[in-house]
Amino acid sequence: MGEAGTGAGTGSDGAERPEERLERAVRAAEQALIEFEIAVETFRVEVENFSRLHHQRLGPMYSRLDELEAQIAEARAASTGDPEDVRKAQEARARVMPMPGIEELFHDWLDSDGLSPEASAMLTDQPVRPPQRVRPSDEARKLYRELVRKAHPDLAQDETERARRDEFISRVNAAYGRGDEALLRELSEEWAAGPVPEEWQPSRSEELYSRLEWLSQRKELLALLARELEESAIGGMLKIAPDDPDRLLEEIAEQLLAQVSERETELAGLLDSGSSSDA
Repeated sequence: MGEAGTGAGTGSDGAERPEERLERAVRAAEQALIEFEIAVETFRVEVENFSRLHHQRLGPMYSRLDELEAQIAEARAASTGDPEDVRKAQEARARVMPMPGIEELFHDWLDSDGLSPEASAMLTDQPVRPPQRVRPSDEARKLYRELVRKAHPDLAQDETERARRDEFISRVNAAYGRGDEALLRELSEEWAAGPVPEEWQPSRSEELYSRLEWLSQRKELLALLARELEESAIGGMLKIAPDDPDRLLEEIAEQLLAQVSERETELAGLLDSGSSSDA
């Protein structure tokens, strides 16, 4: 008596169907793309948060350096009268950030209850809370990765399911960007309690080939974004000390303070020299 039948994924001669090989290739490509997207998004959040901290802590020092450079160039031009020195002074002055407007001065000072706690502290001479650390915790990163792997829109099999996943992942990304570990836990529970998507079924060869092509194009776009992040100034700094960016900020601050001191000394010397020649 012969066998009852052949496997669903094989032909009458036991050979594997082409669609089955394509199915495996598509699934592997989907998982690889999701993992890559998680890595890119994680790095993007880190770059964005580090950029914010960099601006908060070091922005005033950069502004002070620009102002000193302009004053030095102007003092040198006034001393020599050389047209080239005058041109350099004008360029240095143009690089100095203009005085911020009222809206910029009060940025993040106002909330729904009026003055923010930081603004109130400043106006009452109370200690100001330092910039909040917004880098996601290790647990938040773990929760984020798990949620993206489970709920990624690319795993949807119809537009309704894709829309549901898109909306959910947007909330996941927002929570991760804020480093909100508690909300990520809630979202994990919400997804676990939600409708279970139907198991993915093999498609025709043409559809699978089309899917592979789309995944390849998506990977290229993500690779471009990753390269732009890595080649950016902030991304380059973050790659120097990915595990301790706060220490890197401290080192940069020390270097900037030293440069400020040097420029102040240089400016004082030029001004003294100018005063002596006038006398």
